[in-house]
Amino acid sequence: MIFTVAIDGPAAAGKGTISRAVADRFGFRHLDTGLLYRAVGVKGGDPATAARTLLPEDLTGTDLRTLAAGQAASQVAVIPEVRAALTEFQRRFARAEGGAVLDGRDIGTVICPEAEVKIYVTASPEVRAHRRWLEVGGEEAQVLHEVKDRDARDMGRADAPLRPAPDAVLLDTSTMTITEAVGRACALVEAALSARKRAGGHG
Repeated sequence: MIFTVAIDGPAAAGKGTISRAVADRFGFRHLDTGLLYRAVGVKGGDPATAARTLLPEDLTGTDLRTLAAGQAASQVAVIPEVRAALTEFQRRFARAEGGAVLDGRDIGTVICPEAEVKIYVTASPEVRAHRRWLEVGGEEAQVLHEVKDRDARDMGRADAPLRPAPDAVLLDTSTMTITEAVGRACALVEAALSARKRAGGHG
């Protein structure tokens, strides 16, 4: 079965946690596509070369979850050569047999516009900054500034800006518990799988 769940949204909205939970629930493979860009940013040197030579083990570094790595990812993500080098990898992962959940910023709009389920996970900048501050510490006001700066860069870039796909379901987690958000996402996937079975589709 080929079945893709595309989960997009800004930083610290909860899309990674939701994506992993959905993948576990349905037995799908999971790819945090942001790690690809974080790994390129952390690798240093020429970003396009780093993207073309990225290895699976490059995605396991403990330094990929830092605020600095996130900022580096956003900076290299605006480079067309980097995006091109990583796009094919993501598409192969998404459409391989067995089902896949990909979370990122342009999965439903650019990488997999044909995805069977598209969810755009969001929350207010203040809520997202507070969540990120709980993770990384520091000055909460500075974290809010960095979250807003990241949003502006991701939404304003010319190539694949962050935005919901026209047919994506909006999931605002500002006032949701993670259990509620995961439940809503799983219900959307369950409904799509049931519709496919009724239609007699096998992927």
